[in-house]
Amino acid sequence: MELSFWQQRWQENKIGFHLDGVNPLLIKYMEKLQLGPGEQIFVPLCGKSLDLIWLAEQGYRVLGIELSQVAVDAFFAENNLVSFKVKRGELTFYQSGLITLVCGDFYQLTASQMVNVAAVYDRASFVALPDKMRSEYAEHLNAICAKQPRLIVTLEYKQLQMSGPPFAVGESELKTVYGPDFNIECLEQTDVLPEHGHFAAKGLNALDESVYILHHQ
Repeated sequence: MELSFWQQRWQENKIGFHLDGVNPLLIKYMEKLQLGPGEQIFVPLCGKSLDLIWLAEQGYRVLGIELSQVAVDAFFAENNLVSFKVKRGELTFYQSGLITLVCGDFYQLTASQMVNVAAVYDRASFVALPDKMRSEYAEHLNAICAKQPRLIVTLEYKQLQMSGPPFAVGESELKTVYGPDFNIECLEQTDVLPEHGHFAAKGLNALDESVYILHHQ
């Protein structure tokens, strides 16, 4: 899967992964990150997620990164936000109030750019990537956000029944890529197949959505 895959999905508006509202799991479990007022949370591969708006409304500073310019432009337009743009190397930073949205490649981010990040929220990035790319993604996230707690949402199903994205990610994989440095706790696991009939039509007979909290050891 090349980066151009996601560029094309946005250009063709094939964005079934986008939620039209704020993720209820974020609202329910945000406090598990134990952030103080005004601290910054990093949202990788964020698209035009309304989670960014909700986090800012709670008083947190938000840093998101998204590859697609289409998604970035849509985020500001659909939320009636005016932004200020600054180009830094291969990345473009858009600032609007408490929200900073970076357009560019996640792998171009450096640890020095993340020094103010206090936590990571990952709803749709890890499950968006195939196996090999997930390990590379985790390695880079560990490099730029070495100790920050993480709230991670995954989907679990029999991968042979459906080709991703979204891809199946179980707790064992999280323990492989994050376990050496983080304590991993599953906060909730829910059968969501009845809510996603299109996945059943693709052959799935079970689909669980799980949310995890990770704290550095």
